[in-house]
Amino acid sequence: MNRRGFLQSAAGLAIPAAPAGVDWTKVREDFPWLKRKVWLTAADYHPLGIHSLRAAERYLAYRTYGPGEGRDRYTNEQQRETKELFGRLIGAKPAEIAFVQSTTEAENLVVSGMDLTKGNVVIDDLHYQASKFLYHMLQKEGRIELRVVRHRRQGFWTIDRRDMEKAIDRNTKLVSLALVSNINGYLHDVKATAELAHARGALVYGDIIQGAGAIPIDVRAMGIDCAGCGAYKWLMGDMGFGFLYVREDVQERVRRSRYGVRQYTSPTRAQSDSKFDLVPGAARYEASGSISNCGGVIAHAALKYIHQLGIDNIRAHAKTLTDRLQKELPRMGYPALTPPDNPTPIVSFLTSNYKGTAAKLDRAFGETVIALRRWEFTEESGEVKIVEGMRISPSVYNHQGDGDKLLEALG
Repeated sequence: MNRRGFLQSAAGLAIPAAPAGVDWTKVREDFPWLKRKVWLTAADYHPLGIHSLRAAERYLAYRTYGPGEGRDRYTNEQQRETKELFGRLIGAKPAEIAFVQSTTEAENLVVSGMDLTKGNVVIDDLHYQASKFLYHMLQKEGRIELRVVRHRRQGFWTIDRRDMEKAIDRNTKLVSLALVSNINGYLHDVKATAELAHARGALVYGDIIQGAGAIPIDVRAMGIDCAGCGAYKWLMGDMGFGFLYVREDVQERVRRSRYGVRQYTSPTRAQSDSKFDLVPGAARYEASGSISNCGGVIAHAALKYIHQLGIDNIRAHAKTLTDRLQKELPRMGYPALTPPDNPTPIVSFLTSNYKGTAAKLDRAFGETVIALRRWEFTEESGEVKIVEGMRISPSVYNHQGDGDKLLEALG
């Protein structure tokens, strides 16, 4: 497709209007990164907004100069509010939220706090690679039996409920899944999976890093017992700070497996070496001696910003962009791996010429703007298959002009 053909095609495409009530041009200005480059890969990491920069500056000024005008530490009240804001985003209580360093740490805390012996763990192959590694290592050490449900590859990549049903039985202790797959943005039918798991006595863990802040989530309605996510993707925060959710009524089933000063009251007061007053709720999982205070103030500011925009508005805005890509890219020779009605802002496509696609993007942009990926899967036969494609994940700061540039580059 040449430039004239591309522009004619774009002109004839009906582009939905932005949701009422949000000035998306102003939102774009809140993310200065977009002044210097196109960035269509928030699923890798999300640029910080000016509001988060200001919060970090106030905190760093406090750490540099001490208390004073325009300087602030990450107070206990702000920490409580951060948990409340995140909990409200996913339908959880603040007492069900703990601070962690990363998504992977959250899952490790849950797994190490469960008795998985003499049982099996079920995952699917659209799960995040670090989670696959965790469970494969546990199997290699003889601590679990691992069952991997493979995605259906006829057309769009999805996980079939019938395959999950075959894998989950009375010996299943845990079902771990990515609520939104980092591979192709597939939204797992977690409610159906949770109903199967709970009927057979298993808990459900959800990796929600590609969903929290991007789509509406209600962990209780979905049947998710535990979940974790870092803050640096759709939560618009920074690396080294994240959240763990453990449902209130399963906290005794998921034991604390590590120990630190944030788990008991008055940590600065010398206490008897045989008696400590433990803090209630999910804070029992905060085993590290400290948390990233700078990451915390950034997350606090970003969560307030997300709530100000409204998660439904955020989702509707991204949909105008991904719907267009889902329509145009397959016509240009890039088959979609993401179902067209999939309600997330991540869309992935196959490319028959990986190096050629990379060269087109390099000529147009000279730097990364989307994620080119090689996905490796193990077939039931044991054969390893490599699939080449690209993942595109627009966020609140993108507009249709970014889509124009990408489509023209790939055309």
